Amino acid sequence: MRALLIDHNAPNHLKLGEAPDPVPGPAQVVIQVVGTSLNRGEVAFRAPAADEGTVLGWDASGIVVKRALDGSGPTKGTPVLTVDGGGGGWAELRAVDTASLAAVPDASDLAAFAALPVAGLSALRALRSLGDVEGRRILITGASGGVGRYAVQLGARAGAEMIAVASPQHHRDLIALGASAAVTRPSEVDGRVFAVIDMVGGDLLPESYRVLQDHGGTLLSVGHVAATPEVFEVGDMQAKSRTIRGFYLFADTTGIAEDLAQLVALMSEGSLDPQIVWRGPWTDQGEAVRLLLERRLHGKAILEIDGSVR
Repeated sequence: MRALLIDHNAPNHLKLGEAPDPVPGPAQVVIQVVGTSLNRGEVAFRAPAADEGTVLGWDASGIVVKRALDGSGPTKGTPVLTVDGGGGGWAELRAVDTASLAAVPDASDLAAFAALPVAGLSALRALRSLGDVEGRRILITGASGGVGRYAVQLGARAGAEMIAVASPQHHRDLIALGASAAVTRPSEVDGRVFAVIDMVGGDLLPESYRVLQDHGGTLLSVGHVAATPEVFEVGDMQAKSRTIRGFYLFADTTGIAEDLAQLVALMSEGSLDPQIVWRGPWTDQGEAVRLLLERRLHGKAILEIDGSVR
């Protein structure tokens, strides 16, 4: 099969080449991939550190071409959306656990659903970890990115008052997605917030911590794109009963299939906009990776895989 392979002599450590077909486990289906997405964490951090010849790719949508040997999961021909923290999505074929996929009822644009898994699941599960957010004020930094745009939509849908932190040129878009307000820095927020979902790190993390409410305020560190350390001021940690927690999507994959199905349903009914800002054939991956690394893509990038179903 063809795949995007790790090649540390190639631009952005990626080249299109040949790789062995995947060998599925008993509880895995094989899908013919039609679409995959690029996540900044993959191209900025995983690709430079991966072994030569590795096939990365967390997200992929496609058609089941081989059912699981144990009889679990969907039958051959079913359109599905898949996620796997081990990678394998940047290829014509992918073997994936039946517990890590969801059927896509309306597959008229199956490739577009590949924008959902990692970014959508991260937003959904981060919000859920905060408990009941209805009527709560939630600040999200890096709101113009893939996870941020999903979090704004899902939080607003859950009844939260979402406050987006982003560059001014993105404020109008984020308000349109459901944010009640948009600011450039956390310190511009009027009053305190119940929780912060931080996608940036650096100096925005302690600045966000300072706008948390006492007695139950929570900062959830989900992403880190800043190249600067987090420095807290003397007295920051004397705040009353505020919490800082880390978040890693693949730390607990229980219920992933159900969560994927929820996201698929919301996107299918038009209640969740995937915010795809770049889309093209996987032969053009170099352009997409470059724009992503330069932080010029504010939303999701989709690579279309042009293989034919076997």
